[in-house]
Amino acid sequence: MRLIAFILLLLLPQTSLAQGAATLVADSVRVTEEQQLIATGNIEVLYEGTRLTATQITYAPEDDRLTITGPIVIQTTDGTLLMAQSGAMDPRLENGILQGARIVLDQQLQLAANQIDRREGRYSQLYKTVATSCQVCGDAAPLWSIRAQRVVHDSVEQQLYFDNATLLIRDIPVFWLPTLRLPDPNLERATGFLIPEQRNNTQLGTGIKVPYFITLGDSRDLTLTPYVSAETRTLELIYRQAFHNGSLRIEGAASDDTLEDTNRSYVFASGQFDLSGDYKLNFDIEAVSDTAYLQDYSYSSKDRLDSAISVTRVTDTTLAQVELTYYQTLRDDESNASLPPIVANALYETRDTERWGGTLTYGASIDTAYRYSEVDGDDGRDVSRIGAYSTWDDSWILGGGIVLQAETGLRADYYNVQDDSSYDSDILRAVPSAQITVRWPLASYNDGGAAHLITPVLSLGWAESYGETPPNEDSTRSELDQGNLFDLTRFTGEDAVETGMQAAVGISYTRIGAAGLDSSLAFGRVLRETENTAFTSSSGLDGLQSDWLVAGQISSPGGFLIDARALFDDNTGLTVADGRIAWKNDRVSLAANYIWQSADADEDLTDTVSAWTVDAGIVLSDAWQIDLDGRYDIAGDSPVSAGIVLGWQNECVNINVSASRSYTSSSTVDPSTTFGISGSLTGFSAGRSAAGTAASCQN
Repeated sequence: MRLIAFILLLLLPQTSLAQGAATLVADSVRVTEEQQLIATGNIEVLYEGTRLTATQITYAPEDDRLTITGPIVIQTTDGTLLMAQSGAMDPRLENGILQGARIVLDQQLQLAANQIDRREGRYSQLYKTVATSCQVCGDAAPLWSIRAQRVVHDSVEQQLYFDNATLLIRDIPVFWLPTLRLPDPNLERATGFLIPEQRNNTQLGTGIKVPYFITLGDSRDLTLTPYVSAETRTLELIYRQAFHNGSLRIEGAASDDTLEDTNRSYVFASGQFDLSGDYKLNFDIEAVSDTAYLQDYSYSSKDRLDSAISVTRVTDTTLAQVELTYYQTLRDDESNASLPPIVANALYETRDTERWGGTLTYGASIDTAYRYSEVDGDDGRDVSRIGAYSTWDDSWILGGGIVLQAETGLRADYYNVQDDSSYDSDILRAVPSAQITVRWPLASYNDGGAAHLITPVLSLGWAESYGETPPNEDSTRSELDQGNLFDLTRFTGEDAVETGMQAAVGISYTRIGAAGLDSSLAFGRVLRETENTAFTSSSGLDGLQSDWLVAGQISSPGGFLIDARALFDDNTGLTVADGRIAWKNDRVSLAANYIWQSADADEDLTDTVSAWTVDAGIVLSDAWQIDLDGRYDIAGDSPVSAGIVLGWQNECVNINVSASRSYTSSSTVDPSTTFGISGSLTGFSAGRSAAGTAASCQN
């Protein structure tokens, strides 16, 4: 029968009063004539969260010492395991010596030593130590290990200090350092080097990136990454800071390279903050020294930069927002002066659902677009607008399940136009509108448990513009899709409106399978009384009759998805087609996207667009993984980009080899190929855990 004795409570009153009692559980406990306590068999000692197991413990009150016979296992409050054959420790399990000992940190990094000295419950000093996170099989050497004359583990600072350290691959020494400091795997953030990366680029040559992470307190950190090759000297940085009401992130780089005669740099900064009164501040700053820098160094594929700052407040019934945006173009055929580079807007909207029988929405907005250029016409035009609007809508369910929805609205705008003589400087416009939409959902269920829903829809709308026509700044790119088929206007902004009588007709079919196989299909088009010349031919909305819209989707519980949409013109046939096929399970992730669009001079598309984009991720085994991506221009019969990443990992090593190729060429960006390799010894990286499967030991 197992006995429970409160050792320190009964025999060590001075310790118990100061620190609290230890609890001992053993098969047998006896006290000798010399007042020594001897516990044997299946021993457990618990003291302030620390747990010790052993086969025998002898407590000598004259020197306040525990003599322990193993195998010994000590588990501390942070999960650290200490194992030994024998040892001597104080009753608080804070100080002592363990012989033939081993420490296991975060269930992955193990340090074996001839002797471990425990001090103050904080420091563990190991002599003649071998450290590894690899599976150790008998007498076989692990894949990698670090041998050191002495190692000190600080459990409070969560740091490991090595003296006279040698890195070995199998049993072959490859690297020596007189001193070495590494974080233990329990530490989430620690100042020190991160995983280096070797890069080989056709423009920048062979180089290496060595990131260095610096903690600046609990809420800030900085990562500096020198990038050195035969063609460049670059310093990259990432600064992060958390506040009680938000966060800030700044990333950037500065380079001195052989590609340009001047120094090059970029900076991206973003932040989100909660202000008083439920307001939120968001900002995003983007700047670059030249048009090719981001793509030369693979920092970003953006061809336009947008720096914006906004203040927003959203409640159940109101929306308020003020935003200022600055654009910088990186395209060959654009200039900043004519974008326009500065766009500002302010909006207030409120919704009332209680007093008008339906939903009354009203608000006001103001916006401006400013160009640096002083030329007359599109490239120099400055436009400011202030307007107010109101809409009312309600819906009813009629006999037979027919759903009737009605909407009416009125908006009024004032425009001020500068630097464009084709428009008056002052323009007033009022737009009343009304719309009725009828839906008749028809549902059925079959014996297999599948549900079928067919919904024909008819929408009749009217709008008219009174006053002069303003320039169209914010609605130049519109396209018919299943999201706007039954809208009163399909322009994306405020400047352009659809006028006259119009009708939208469509029908949708949805099947919800009992086994999780779901599908949907929709058809529709728009009919108008008058043609709107602001729509381009590739939008699917030009003419008295829009193109036919066909859209469908199929999804299965096995992770398979097909999503497609197409626009068909009665005379010319296919206008736009885009689709996505995807499949995903525990080991495979495949996705392919296709787009086809006819040439359209009004949208600066001189040639037909036809392109495939492919992404794939395959887990080949517990150790191997491969990721692929690529884009191919079918119309131009040429690849655009391609990339591959091959990764191998086990319980103690992580290695990634990558290759990417950019085929796109312009007057500022040249095609380039980049090769990279990076690796890490799992177990020392702060905040990282071993993700690979441990190798098995075979006899």
